[in-house]
Amino acid sequence: MPEIDAAFLSYPARELAGVALDRATELGAEHADFRLERIRVANLNLRDAQLESSTDSEDIGLAVRVVHDGAWGFASGIARTADAARALAEQAVATAKVSRVLSSDPVVLAPEPVHADVTWISSYEINPFDVPEAERIGRLTELSERLLAADGVDHVDASLMQVLENKFYADTAGTMTTQQRVRVHPTFTAVNVDRAAGAFSSMRSLALPAGRGWEYLVGTGWDFDAELAELPGLLLEHVKAPSVEAGRYDLVIDPTNLWLTIHESIGHATELDRALGYEAAYAGTSFATLDRLGSLQYGSPVMNVTGDRTVEHGLATIGYDDEGVAAQQFDLIKDGVLVGYQLNRQMAHAHGSALGTTRSNGCALADSPGHIPLQRMANVSLQPDPGGPSTEELISRVERGIYVVGDRSWSIDMQRFNFQFTGQQFHRIENGKLVGQVRDVAYQATTTDFWGSMEAVGGPQTYVLGGAFNCGKGQPGQVAAVSHGCPSALFRGVNVLNTKTEGGAQ
Repeated sequence: MPEIDAAFLSYPARELAGVALDRATELGAEHADFRLERIRVANLNLRDAQLESSTDSEDIGLAVRVVHDGAWGFASGIARTADAARALAEQAVATAKVSRVLSSDPVVLAPEPVHADVTWISSYEINPFDVPEAERIGRLTELSERLLAADGVDHVDASLMQVLENKFYADTAGTMTTQQRVRVHPTFTAVNVDRAAGAFSSMRSLALPAGRGWEYLVGTGWDFDAELAELPGLLLEHVKAPSVEAGRYDLVIDPTNLWLTIHESIGHATELDRALGYEAAYAGTSFATLDRLGSLQYGSPVMNVTGDRTVEHGLATIGYDDEGVAAQQFDLIKDGVLVGYQLNRQMAHAHGSALGTTRSNGCALADSPGHIPLQRMANVSLQPDPGGPSTEELISRVERGIYVVGDRSWSIDMQRFNFQFTGQQFHRIENGKLVGQVRDVAYQATTTDFWGSMEAVGGPQTYVLGGAFNCGKGQPGQVAAVSHGCPSALFRGVNVLNTKTEGGAQ
């Protein structure tokens, strides 16, 4: 069982928190919280099995947030001294006083149980920062060389991003938490170059980032050796594949593609701050507005979606959020109907009557000590049918369709309603069987039409936890990691575009 990194525990977190919280209370704050965070990020990048870059950086600092006279105040800094902590509390209160005249409604936080001096560590086996750099480079080189040796592969890009995140939190209610999270994101991309045509094609490994450690690269949670052995053949088939004929198709969508559609059309759309218009100036709003809670038919009756901060190996999995709220699972869509939102303590109190609850579901998070917590996405996941079919059984139900595998590009409007998504592999389905790949495919729909066309979801054996390291939100911008689990799923009559034609190519 991993332990909290000793170097982080050596920082005087409790003493600094005590100074900051006491000073904020002396100055009249109704609430104050303190964070000491350290975030370490390392990146390796290889081109054709040769190291191009290696970086290892660390961000550490203090943050103090207050509610004073019904207004937010925030301050952060890098000095880890008692005087610095006291000054941050004073600065946060001063900021709240300035902000008060701009606040129409006073900030009130929904009450939460106190969690006194608790520790939480994410689920992983080997801290990747304990693995020598030479060993990490060696593994990426080995896999890259295998790809380069295959027919049809002219270039290979490989990368590994790894993150170790430590966070100490304390507030004036008495909650105190110490947490450690580890996550990794390995990628391998094979490139085929057609010099005669002046064109190239690429295909990326399907392995998605995970809340795991180094064990992910050597066989736990994903078999890179087996996948990369198959990748060159799939790439060559893709290169020779015909362009798709646009029209209506039944789609069987693999979890390696569907996770991104969930992220964009459900994950962001069910963030309550977005539904309330808080993101309107930057990244948009949501069609799933609060007045539609309990009545919006989001999708078909087989659609059940949860928000979850507790799922093992989830990128957004935590023990406690940045408001001291314990991680939990909650319903967002039940039998196709919108039944909940992702929210923080302020929104839970302000909209409790409409929500039917006055409790936060633990969705407040800051991406660094330099930023104030925002309402951030939980692991939003489509649930499988407990006795549901395999992917092969779903394919067998289709007379004319496409099996979509792997994510690539996407586009969605500001209300998270009109969208189109592409992918990496598109396998034609004829009379229930796969008969070869096609190219230049994008599927297009509105959110409710798309999810309404979902006829069946696969069983637990088809379920995969996907996700991304780079979900962006807020001004100033913050970036968070989040996972989305889902089974394979069958959709009827979805509009498919030919991207080459749509792009004006002849």
